[in-house]
Amino acid sequence: MSKPDVLAVAKLHPFYQKALESVFTVHDRTHVTDPAAFAALAPHIMGVAGTGEASVPRSLLSQLPHAKVVSVFGVGYDGVDVPAAIEHGIPVTHTPDVLTDDVADLAMGLVLSVGRTIPQADKFVRAGQWPNGPIALARKVSGARMGIVGMGRIGKAIAKRASGFGMSIAYTARTEKPDSGYRFFASAAALAAQVDFLVVITPGGAGTHHLINAEVLKALGARGFLINVARGSVVDEQALIEALQNGTIAGAGLDVFANEPQVPEAFWSMGNVVLTPHMASATTETRQAMADLAFANMQAGISGQPLRTPVPECVAMLSQ
Repeated sequence: MSKPDVLAVAKLHPFYQKALESVFTVHDRTHVTDPAAFAALAPHIMGVAGTGEASVPRSLLSQLPHAKVVSVFGVGYDGVDVPAAIEHGIPVTHTPDVLTDDVADLAMGLVLSVGRTIPQADKFVRAGQWPNGPIALARKVSGARMGIVGMGRIGKAIAKRASGFGMSIAYTARTEKPDSGYRFFASAAALAAQVDFLVVITPGGAGTHHLINAEVLKALGARGFLINVARGSVVDEQALIEALQNGTIAGAGLDVFANEPQVPEAFWSMGNVVLTPHMASATTETRQAMADLAFANMQAGISGQPLRTPVPECVAMLSQ
């Protein structure tokens, strides 16, 4: 018996790829590399495998009459046209929870890195500069004020870690969460004006595009630091570059960028910026857990079993 056909719409992590190939025939981006072959293949596709950055537009979904699930390896899914998927009766899944700790850990790592200038200090020692005199003073992190843009699972995990450093916590989100125990601000600008470290962990997509703009950065101020572990689209990158160059803010720790893997060269030489290559969830343990969950969602979707982690927008369609 032949294996069911699955379309990979992006380069998959090897853990996910291997799991899929054990049960399915995986067609790697055939819709892009060989449209003619895909036209014949499309009616046979039973599932779509993607990543958090993958594009699954309406035009693709309309070509897949027998697809039963879109399984995203990642918590974000802003590249998937979820309303179109729902219209076509194709539920979308993602991999929340399993990466919460790692993303929160890296967020705090970036806070410490930019505040205490850890990467710069490493470079200082390696360059043999220490004998010439001490490194410049850094900024104290313990007891500082943290503002979190987005108070979902990961936002709460970041807050928990920051509390361990004696930091005061405030946040902004689409709606106030009275049970959080933290102070709520109605806008990112209002929050930024009251904190030392502004940590961004809100979903991407049209609703949060350039949410962190020149106004927010000005409110953050010359002693404030921006940390982005969300999506590059959430921050107006040009406004951020100008704010860093002009001293509008003190520094930034960035794990995500607008046009990955391309990072603006302007960031490269800035001594007040720490850059990481979208690695917040990049540990062996978490990548394996993400692959296991994405694979379980794919298997469940194709076999007609309950999905493990559908995206919130798809919960209603699955309960009908």
